[in-house]
Amino acid sequence: MLIAASNDPLNAWPEGEIRLLPLPSLGERYRRYRLPDAAAEAAMAGALARYGQLSPVAVFLQDDAIEVLDGFKRLAAARSIPGFSELQSRRLSLNEREAKAAILTLNSASGRVKELEEAWVVQALVREDGLSQLEAAELLGRHKSWVCRRLALLERLSAECQEDLRLGLLSFSVARQLTRLPAGNQTETLAAARRAGLTAQEVAGMVDLLAGCASRPQVEFILGDPQRALRQARLVPGPVHDPRLSSAGNRVLRQLNFLFDALGRMESWLRHRGRCDLSAGDRRALAPHFTRLTRDARVVAELVDDLLTESELP
Repeated sequence: MLIAASNDPLNAWPEGEIRLLPLPSLGERYRRYRLPDAAAEAAMAGALARYGQLSPVAVFLQDDAIEVLDGFKRLAAARSIPGFSELQSRRLSLNEREAKAAILTLNSASGRVKELEEAWVVQALVREDGLSQLEAAELLGRHKSWVCRRLALLERLSAECQEDLRLGLLSFSVARQLTRLPAGNQTETLAAARRAGLTAQEVAGMVDLLAGCASRPQVEFILGDPQRALRQARLVPGPVHDPRLSSAGNRVLRQLNFLFDALGRMESWLRHRGRCDLSAGDRRALAPHFTRLTRDARVVAELVDDLLTESELP
């Protein structure tokens, strides 16, 4: 039920009740955990102007102030529309740690949270709130290794690579591999991988080689011709048969190697050539296929996450 803005004390606001609140009363302290998206905010402003507010923003009370946890684009859009003075707001009853976790959980189902945003929340829980990595993992409903990987994005990835990740120029899978190297070596490694058009799997092999180098000439050889170095080291392609696996396991391994190769090449093409290779007509004709790719990839990723969780694998 929607309740108009009330003069009742904030602590008398029941959890889950929706109230109309003036825009100036809505705080944005937690917006720092979300990436800005000017295009999405402009689109939201258009939707608000045409249809009004269709869903409430989520807020919680902190030190007698109202802080937004979900709905930052709606708030920014509302503030850009003349005459738009209030937003429907649903109160959540949370403490500060739970509020930070809610920033991820409220958006995770729709796939709108980026790895860098997850890393910001994880770092705040561990470094600011003093939670252990295991406690943060339990609060977020994740494995400890997931928390460790997100922390590495901020604490082991170079500033240049973090900026590429923020801009969408670097994939999480490649960034994760780069964190295995000293920060000073990551930029030149990424540049070499891009010149060679390496897939994420190939970057992992390249990082393996660099981590084992004993001299600068070895490093320069790998950076100068990563594909040749990988071929010589026989790190690519993956094994055709693994004696540790059953027949069924080896069938899955062959399917995985095929998928890694296909997905890696598609990722490299989309990241470095896709936007200039295709004409407008090509894009219209291929749009249903890319839509299916997005849907199928998301379903497979969710099923793999379930399998890893059940197996207690990192």
